[in-house]
Amino acid sequence: MVTSASNITSTHPSVFVLMGIPGLQHLHNWISIPFCSAYTLALLGNCTLLFIIQTDAALHEPMYLFLAMLAVIDLVLSSTTLPKMLAIFWFRDREINFYACLVQMFFLHSFSIMESAVLLAMAFDRYVAICKPLHYTTVLTGSLITRIGMAAVTRAVTLMTPLPFLLRRFHYCRGPLIAHCYCEHMAVVRLACGDTRFNNIYGIAVAMFIVVLDLLFVILSYIFILRAVLQLASQEARYKAFGTCVSHIGAILAFYTPVVISSVMHRVARQAAPHVHILFANFYLLFPPMINPIIYGVKTKQIRKRALGLFSRKDV
Repeated sequence: MVTSASNITSTHPSVFVLMGIPGLQHLHNWISIPFCSAYTLALLGNCTLLFIIQTDAALHEPMYLFLAMLAVIDLVLSSTTLPKMLAIFWFRDREINFYACLVQMFFLHSFSIMESAVLLAMAFDRYVAICKPLHYTTVLTGSLITRIGMAAVTRAVTLMTPLPFLLRRFHYCRGPLIAHCYCEHMAVVRLACGDTRFNNIYGIAVAMFIVVLDLLFVILSYIFILRAVLQLASQEARYKAFGTCVSHIGAILAFYTPVVISSVMHRVARQAAPHVHILFANFYLLFPPMINPIIYGVKTKQIRKRALGLFSRKDV
C-alpha cells in the first residue's frame, strides 16, 4: 500500500531543469550583459518612479496612481524571472523545484494580465481627461481607482489559479528539461503525458481573451480621444491634449508589440530555431519594465522635473 501511494504521488519530477536559450548556451555569458543591464534599469527606473509619486502629494492624481500600479507590476514581473535567468547564465544553476516552477509560472502570467488591465485603465483615464474633462475628478475618484486595481488583481488571480492545479495532475514522462529560461505554461505542458488538450485550449483562450478584449477597448478609447482632439479649435490645444497620451501610447506599444510579434512568429515562422522564439519571449518580459519609466520620465514634465531634482540633490 505504501509503494502504491508513493507511485501515485510521484507523478512529477522533484525538479525541472531550465535549459536557458537552447542553441545559444555557449553565448550565455554574453547574453547576460544586456539582460542584467535591462533588469538594473528596470529596478532603478521603477523604484525611482514609485519614490517620486509617493513623496510628491501633487502627483497623487489618477494618472500617476495608475502609473504607480504599473511600476509595481513591472518590478514583480521582471523580478519573477530575471534573477533565475541570470543564475542560469552565470552559474549554470539550471534546476528549479517543481512547486517553485509553478509559483514562478503563476506570478509571471498573473502579473502580465494585471499589466494589460492597468494599461486599459490608463486608456480610460485619458479618455475621461480629454473627452469629459469637467467630470474628471468626479468620475475617477479614489474609491473607483481602488476598485479598478482590485478588479485587475481579481481577474488575473481567478484566470491563473487553475493552472498550477491542472499541471499538478499530469505525469511528466518526457523528462525534466524545459527548453526555456523560465517556467512558462506551455513549455511545462509539453513535458506532460496524457490528455493536455484542456490546458492548450485554456491557455490560448485566456491569452486571446486578455489581448483581444483589452486591446479592443484601448483602441476604442483612442478612437473617442482622437475624435475629441480633432474637434478642438486650435492646433496648439490639439497638440497639448494629445501630448498627454504620448507616454501611454508608448507603454501600450512596448507591451503589446512583442506579444503580437511573438504570437505571429509561433504561427508563421514555426520552422525558426527555438532560440528565436525564446529571445522574443524574453524581450516581452524585459522591454516594458525597462522602457516604461524612461517613457514617462522623459515625456511627463512633473516626473521629469522631480527626477532631475532628486538626482541633482544627491549630487550636491
